[in-house]
Amino acid sequence: MIFHDARLLHHWRVGGGGVLRGALTLLGYPIASSYSAVMALRNSHYDRVGGQKIPGVKVVSVGNLVVGGTGKTPFSAWVAKELKVRDLSPAIVSRGYGRDELVLHNKWNPDTPVVADSDRLKAASLAGLEGADIVVLDDGFQHRRIARDFDIVLLSAEDGFPGYLLPTGPYREPVQSLRRADAVLVTRRTAPCLVAEKILAQVRGIAPEALTAAIHLSPFAWQDLRGFPATPPDGNILAVAAVARPIEFSQSIANMVTGTVELMSFPDHHDYRSDDIKKICLAARERTIAVTEKDAVKLAQYDDILGEVRVLVERVRWESGRQEIERALDKLAGATA
Repeated sequence: MIFHDARLLHHWRVGGGGVLRGALTLLGYPIASSYSAVMALRNSHYDRVGGQKIPGVKVVSVGNLVVGGTGKTPFSAWVAKELKVRDLSPAIVSRGYGRDELVLHNKWNPDTPVVADSDRLKAASLAGLEGADIVVLDDGFQHRRIARDFDIVLLSAEDGFPGYLLPTGPYREPVQSLRRADAVLVTRRTAPCLVAEKILAQVRGIAPEALTAAIHLSPFAWQDLRGFPATPPDGNILAVAAVARPIEFSQSIANMVTGTVELMSFPDHHDYRSDDIKKICLAARERTIAVTEKDAVKLAQYDDILGEVRVLVERVRWESGRQEIERALDKLAGATA
């Protein structure tokens, strides 16, 4: 069974000072410097030549600056649903890493095709051939081979901003890259609203041309592993998560229940095996197990073994900027018609 240190991961994401941060910076600086230089050359190239357009297909990219966990998959699903409402024929294009995200897209938007391929230009072109007039790129900000008509970047209020580049921190690109975005949205789960507002103010200074908005990825409902509505968990909880932000998941649950919450975390996109399930059951000790929707995709096959499991469902709840984003989608829909 594979475990990983959720607290170390959290510290790596959040940044800050201390001995650990100093060690990470010192050890990772040569790699981070080389990585930064490569990204600068790559971005300079695409700034000059641009991406490739797909005939007859508009492109909305939903991406981020950091490695995972900003809510791009649920927000991509929200965008696809809004495009459908505007009488467009969207498809969602994903790299296909992690079956869980593809299953969730099919669950949230069952009438919207999902095309998965590591070559997302190929996937987007295929979606167009199959009838899509607009595609939503899930995690597309760094995939600059494809020209896009609306480029959305998500930032997490739980991350340090600005932050450290890989591998010393979670940032794929420096914050100055936000200048090429059409819209920047700050998402939050457990961070206070004031933190999101502070980051938005910094973003406006970096990318004054971009639309800005704030979203709360808020707890909405509980389900069982089969997807049926369920009562909230009672008593003490074992939170099991193989996601990018396990600490935030356990904190969300702790804010909702009166009992204690213990976290058992695995690497993001982890494929649960039978020995994992045995260890989870042993650790639960008759406590209710709480998981994310993403984890439920892979744990559903063990429903009869795990006992009482509750799945926390989140929703996209706008806190600011929704009208501006919707007007941009209206404009895009008008150009597509």
